[in-house]
Amino acid sequence: MFERFTREARAAVTAAQQVARDAGTRQIDTRHVLVALLEEAGPVAATFRELGVDVAGLVTSLRSELRESGLDREALASLGIDLDAVRERADAVFGPGALDSAGHGPGRIPFSRDAKKALELALREAIRLQHKSIDGRHVALGILRAECPARDALVATGVGLEHLREALDNQGSPGAKSV
Repeated sequence: MFERFTREARAAVTAAQQVARDAGTRQIDTRHVLVALLEEAGPVAATFRELGVDVAGLVTSLRSELRESGLDREALASLGIDLDAVRERADAVFGPGALDSAGHGPGRIPFSRDAKKALELALREAIRLQHKSIDGRHVALGILRAECPARDALVATGVGLEHLREALDNQGSPGAKSV
């Protein structure tokens, strides 16, 4: 399937790895992929902006949510551990972001079940639209079709999913060449 991905879609998948590393998470879910798509100055982010979505605010919110999901704040608090205090101390001793990147080497981070499903649905979206390759728009459409954390985050922002789907369907020209 990945051979059908355009540069844009491949870049989003690769960037999702870095988003996961930055957040200190052990799996890549659809939120990581959505952040990667929205941080890219490409057509998907432009479509979101055209629909009035605060892309920068959404990315900031998702990155914060991902960082917090890497460590269970409530579980630590129940043990009397203040995560903010631990984070401040780790930053002071080891440098900024030390706690967020702890335990993550340069290896690949696996995709969660929902991320795999969204990428599979991206292929189905490309087929539905009769496109020969899978680009960022198809990945975003796959996220909208999946029951996943990224879709839930979009619903929470109040963006109309059907309106977003329609705008993504109409974006660009069909049959973009794959790389």
